[in-house]
Amino acid sequence: MRKLKLQVVTSVDGFIAGPNGEMDWVTHDWDDDLKSYVEGLTASVDCIVLGRRLAEGFIPHWAAVAADPEHPERESGRLFTDLPKVVFTHTLETSPWPNTALATGDLAEAILRLKKETGGDLIAYGGGTFVSSLTQRGLIDEFHLLVNPVALGSGMAIFPERARLRLEAARAFPCGVALLRYGRA
Repeated sequence: MRKLKLQVVTSVDGFIAGPNGEMDWVTHDWDDDLKSYVEGLTASVDCIVLGRRLAEGFIPHWAAVAADPEHPERESGRLFTDLPKVVFTHTLETSPWPNTALATGDLAEAILRLKKETGGDLIAYGGGTFVSSLTQRGLIDEFHLLVNPVALGSGMAIFPERARLRLEAARAFPCGVALLRYGRA
């Protein structure tokens, strides 16, 4: 069965965005070690799952990066553009993006169906509401938390309730970001 992995940036105190959705605290100057880790994480992935709100920025951003021959992240842009995507939505009836299917029904049923399909792993990128729904339903198999060296005090959390996890790896990167990789307990 395919795994659902989550890759998300967090603050030290566990928030993925500030109280008003701010992301100005995120470390963007990743070192080569962190970039290599993320490349390895996505190597087994053949489908991206996203919530609609994140998809509206994520998909066009990476398509623009892929199209820019001078962009330093062009290869990542190509990967994210070429991989099939499933966007979970209650508002869209047709996909405005190429290589992207819509899932409009029950989240858990759709994720479990995707997990049972043949292929590589799935990866989710957060928006808070979407990721909270995944965690609340116990659908994520691996949590790859990229902890940034900042405490926000309040903000958007991805764990709407208590969740027991099992630490599988921890690693500090020269840029100041720490990886905490968890599985479900």
